[in-house]
Amino acid sequence: MGLVETIDPEIDKPVFRRTGFEGTKTLGEIDERIAAFIRKAREDKDLTRAELAPLLGLSMQVYGRYERAFSKMHVTRMIHLCEILGFMPMEMLFSAAPHLWGRTPEEARDTMELAQQVVSLPHGTKRDLLALVKKMVALERAADGAAAEPHKGEEGRL
Repeated sequence: MGLVETIDPEIDKPVFRRTGFEGTKTLGEIDERIAAFIRKAREDKDLTRAELAPLLGLSMQVYGRYERAFSKMHVTRMIHLCEILGFMPMEMLFSAAPHLWGRTPEEARDTMELAQQVVSLPHGTKRDLLALVKKMVALERAADGAAAEPHKGEEGRL
């Protein structure tokens, strides 16, 4: 599964994680990346903490804890932030753990860019693209299967 045993200061026993491009980040470092992402997303919308917090039903002090990585964000709060600030959850997750999108930084960036481009397409185009991608995947799997089979007449040879 590509996991390594690691010790994280936030957890009192060993955990298994996937190593990122820059090593295995602690959960605290991931929280800091998420905090930086939401701060930038808020600033990109030209909102202050005082303007955004009430939209979330929070005080400015409570919201500020998210931007300082002091409080952990629940998924429901992340969804609410996506609705208000207009970003996709995958964008925030990518900022925190890009290694989940590919085996190399370049592959991860390409995967993320492709996903962002697809999201922006009109629905009809998405349906056509999905049909095309499904055909491409089926052809690739068939080619991989054919390459794995021994060629005719080669059975029994070592």
